[in-house]
Amino acid sequence: MRKTLSIIIASYNTKNLILAAVDSILRQKPEINYEIIIVDDGSTDGSVEALRKLEKKSDKLKLIINEKNLGYVQTNNKGIKAASGRYILLLNSDTVVKRGSLEKLINFARNHKDAGVVGAKLLNADGTLQLSCYHLPTIKNAVLEYWLGRKGLFEKYAPKGNRPAEVEAVVGAAFLITPEALKKVGALNTGYKSYFEDMDYCRTARRKGLKVYYLPQAEIMHYHGASFAKLADEANQWRKLIPSSKIYHGLFKHHLLNLIIRVGQKWASIKKILFG
Repeated sequence: MRKTLSIIIASYNTKNLILAAVDSILRQKPEINYEIIIVDDGSTDGSVEALRKLEKKSDKLKLIINEKNLGYVQTNNKGIKAASGRYILLLNSDTVVKRGSLEKLINFARNHKDAGVVGAKLLNADGTLQLSCYHLPTIKNAVLEYWLGRKGLFEKYAPKGNRPAEVEAVVGAAFLITPEALKKVGALNTGYKSYFEDMDYCRTARRKGLKVYYLPQAEIMHYHGASFAKLADEANQWRKLIPSSKIYHGLFKHHLLNLIIRVGQKWASIKKILFG
């Protein structure tokens, strides 16, 4: 019998976090037919051994081990290929799923046939709201944010209120893909190793006539940054994003955006010195 939901978790050296993520799902016994597929991407911290033990205890869990490190996108795609669920939830390993959130995501998607992607409300470890949505990063939005001070147009943001909202893109930490999107878009774009793959998928889904929704009733705690090693500063962070940015934007737009952002940041620093 086909599953309703396949939860895909890419694992890489986050042993304690991924065990907590899986436990948060198993212990609430969701009222849907689901499976958890964990694809380990070369962990060396004992994750594989711990997950193998857990796999023997639960028929909900399936462990796949990459022979070599493939990166976030290909690792998730491997999970998608192995999935039997109609709906696919890409879930970061540094998350804790709040009770009832899986059912809420599925029920919302079922009731919105135009949905391609549904994102959950992400919470910080202290329970405060984590920015969970994007406006797609355009040149216009970069100018408005970095030169004219219109916050939330280029960086991540959270919609106001507590109602479901149609948005341009959602953060990939908890990313529900509907059957319609799987049919029209498929898996993640393998041009990306990591970063921008969530925005690219949402952009493609919208171009195919599907909608992207943010569902604040579905809550997932996200220990932001633990899935990947944190970068030391903004300069290093941007360098990490450059390869994916070039794919997403194309070379000309990438370099133009880079110029807009750098000039805007310099001007903001000067204004702070001059005017406080």
